Amino acid sequence: MGFIFILIYFVLIFIVLEIAVMLLIVTGLDNEIARFQAVSMLTSTGFTTKESELILRHPVRRKIGVFLILFGVFSLAVMISTLSNLLAQSFRVPQLAGLTLLFGAVLLATKNKHIVNSLKRRFHKHLKQEFELHELPIEEVLYFTGSDLFTRITICKGSAMAGRGLREVCCPEEDIRVLFVQRGETKIRSGCLQLALQEGDILFVYGDKEAIERRFRGELEAMRQEEGNEEHVTDL
Repeated sequence: MGFIFILIYFVLIFIVLEIAVMLLIVTGLDNEIARFQAVSMLTSTGFTTKESELILRHPVRRKIGVFLILFGVFSLAVMISTLSNLLAQSFRVPQLAGLTLLFGAVLLATKNKHIVNSLKRRFHKHLKQEFELHELPIEEVLYFTGSDLFTRITICKGSAMAGRGLREVCCPEEDIRVLFVQRGETKIRSGCLQLALQEGDILFVYGDKEAIERRFRGELEAMRQEEGNEEHVTDL
């Protein structure tokens, strides 16, 4: 009976993991990211990747994460206790099987398209009602699609854009918006389009990814080259 208990409990863990993955996907995460982060939280391995910020900066995902971490710690304790007392106690297999079937039904429900769409609308409404705009990740605040990009552009030394007006650089016809310019320690938002760009200025831009990469191709290549040089020096 002990081995049956362990087997059923592993099935329960798998179902809970799948439910968490589906809920994370409903909140807007990609499938691969949602699955990796769910496994990371459930096993308490604590991968400190940039993707983990997508969990920490989202109020609903944080709650899912807290449940996974606590469930993972509890499950580890159960597994250790079960293995150490495999022959010393009786197991409530019927009760555990019923609980597993219950979670299985929840998993099937979360894979239903109608229920998923309903959850998406409910989550979106919940976020609007209960959380301030500044609490939400930038992906939720800005209108993001697969072709959108929010990034920063550094006007490097020797850039052809140095000395040119920002309004001249970013044509109104292009889907590019400069949110603000950082010059040294100063962040310039009001009237930033009237600025004449200087070397060292950092532009925080949002818009169509292809348009940004086309307009700032030289600056992006210079930034990548500089990052590569820094990594090389660090390795040495």
